[in-house]
Amino acid sequence: MTPRGNEHIAESTPLTSAVNANIQKVEQFVQREEDRRTASQRAIERISLFFGNPRFLMGFVASCIVWVVLDLSFHALGHPYFDAPPFSILQGVITFIGVLITMAVLTRQNRLARVEEERAHMELQINLLAEQKTTKIITLLEELRRDMPNVQDRHDEHAATLQAATNPEAVLRAMENRKRKE
Repeated sequence: MTPRGNEHIAESTPLTSAVNANIQKVEQFVQREEDRRTASQRAIERISLFFGNPRFLMGFVASCIVWVVLDLSFHALGHPYFDAPPFSILQGVITFIGVLITMAVLTRQNRLARVEEERAHMELQINLLAEQKTTKIITLLEELRRDMPNVQDRHDEHAATLQAATNPEAVLRAMENRKRKE
């Protein structure tokens, strides 16, 4: 979110080609995931989205109320029940729809979890590569600083620490140890 008064600046500032390229790469990733969905997966996800719509909830509750009121009203007018209390047919319909919703939601969540796992793996790979590149850049800059005769030589503890490559497994073990202590 942009600070108040700067909206026109943020909207009119052109994006760099690198930002546009990154946006395009993200769009390609999303499109690739969309293309990987099967026809049945798309149908199940449409069903899941339909059931997740507030209008479906309102219509479903209204339909159940109408069912019960009509059944009781017809019986009060002397007609036989079409679904006598405790409304076993209605309960069956509700159970069927509940199972259908559960399966559709679980199917969609499983696919989204797989996509998120792939995305997290990709981000981890990119972060590890970025860490390696950053370490190399710091090392080269420190070498350049030492090799330049007009730059005063000094020991920079922080730069020395940052030059060391990070061991992801050691970081993971440290995180696990901290969790155990909590």
